Amino acid sequence: QVQLVESGGGLVQAGGSLRLSCAASGRTFSSYIMGWFRQAPGKEREFVAVINWSGGSTYYVDSVKGRFTISRNNAKNTVYLQMNSLKPEDTAVYYCAASLDSSWSDAYWGQGTQVTISS
Repeated sequence: QVQLVESGGGLVQAGGSLRLSCAASGRTFSSYIMGWFRQAPGKEREFVAVINWSGGSTYYVDSVKGRFTISRNNAKNTVYLQMNSLKPEDTAVYYCAASLDSSWSDAYWGQGTQVTISS
């Protein structure tokens, strides 16, 4: 069982930055692939970024490449999403997820944190 708690969301102007954090419970954090997803109003939840167990491999959706960086600290059971050059279209609820495989079918999810970008 893994419990995830996101923080760091807020309201910023376009071009600004935010860093999201996701704190995980449990002693097996390093066993999980960690990901960030987002859901904008009226849209389906979409994948944003993923990081493997060691932090040595990451992958991003094209729309955030070069602007967002996912990282993790296994000693602190925390995964981060550094978001730079934010755009109004980045506005969404951002969710942290933990999964043992890339299907995300049995993933654990956080409650989400709101990110709002004003133009």
